[in-house]
Amino acid sequence: MVLDDERFSVFLSSLVKDEDEELGKLRKKAESEGVPIIREEMAGFMAFLLKVIKPLHVLEVGCAVGFSALHMRKYLPENAVITTIENDKERAAEALSNFKNAGAASIHLKTGDATDVLKEFEDESFDFIFMDAAKGQYLNWLPDVRRILKKGGVLVSDNVLFDGDVLQSRYGIIRRDRTIHERLREYLFVLKNTEGLTTSIVNVGDGAALTFKE
Repeated sequence: MVLDDERFSVFLSSLVKDEDEELGKLRKKAESEGVPIIREEMAGFMAFLLKVIKPLHVLEVGCAVGFSALHMRKYLPENAVITTIENDKERAAEALSNFKNAGAASIHLKTGDATDVLKEFEDESFDFIFMDAAKGQYLNWLPDVRRILKKGGVLVSDNVLFDGDVLQSRYGIIRRDRTIHERLREYLFVLKNTEGLTTSIVNVGDGAALTFKE
């Protein structure tokens, strides 16, 4: 039996308990303003992963207004530290305000293009990396992300199915989306075929790739 994706998503959402009040307000505000944040199903999946993995050094590529960093913070050990990157200065400023209001001193924000910021990590490494920014750049960031991911660490790449378009032939994709379609397909191929990396692609939210560094 093939499950209808939309019905399945709605059913899963009906099982998810409401987020805490402050995160719920932040989600509604972000969604009303068109700010991209992780979907509810993905948020639940991330909570499970973090509880199991218990990482102490977390990197997020793509902070937006700080929703996912604050969400992850709830499920990490008390001594865990999150470093998050955001290129948009206005969103970064809003994220800093949200972190301050939440008393989230363990979340450190770096403002700038991830291409440049990632190269600045020379002596730092992370046991969990969450990539949730410009999907067309995932492949470009991968060499540095792989370099700073600890052995035994996990990389989670969000939105890799591009609303299901990645499954289609490029000729079934509208012209303006063909470049990102091709880049995501190439990114997934590289993840699945690079020695030293083990990757599973799961149909949760808008699709996520879970990569383990051996």
